[in-house]
Amino acid sequence: MQSIPIISETVETNTRVAMIDVTERVQALVRQRAVQDGFVIVHIPHTTAGVTVNEHADPDVKHDILQKLEALVPQMESYYQHDEGNSDAHLKASLMGSSITVLIENGRLVLGRWQGIFLCEFDGPRERRMNVKIVSLE
Repeated sequence: MQSIPIISETVETNTRVAMIDVTERVQALVRQRAVQDGFVIVHIPHTTAGVTVNEHADPDVKHDILQKLEALVPQMESYYQHDEGNSDAHLKASLMGSSITVLIENGRLVLGRWQGIFLCEFDGPRERRMNVKIVSLE
């Protein structure tokens, strides 16, 4: 087993809330390191952004996810106490999670036909960091 040093990528977000498809960026990193079999961990080191795997073929799915999160966790609530006014972003990031693991086989990410990897922005626009750890089993 060989561990490649963490790769830190910058992802620009343009709106307060968004799901940015980073699948091809992660796949390119795997390809550049010529890893054939192993796994990759994508970690978002922010408290108001997250990462998830979901459908990337139909943009309506991203819309629906973001709308449901907004309905479940509105931007403003009378009981929020955090002074920065972004309590909802912290809650949404916790719901999505800060990391995912994807298998690599034959040099390709092992994702379902319709799946993609998304950086989830909940307090943008910002410059976000995405840490990628690739482990080769060769």
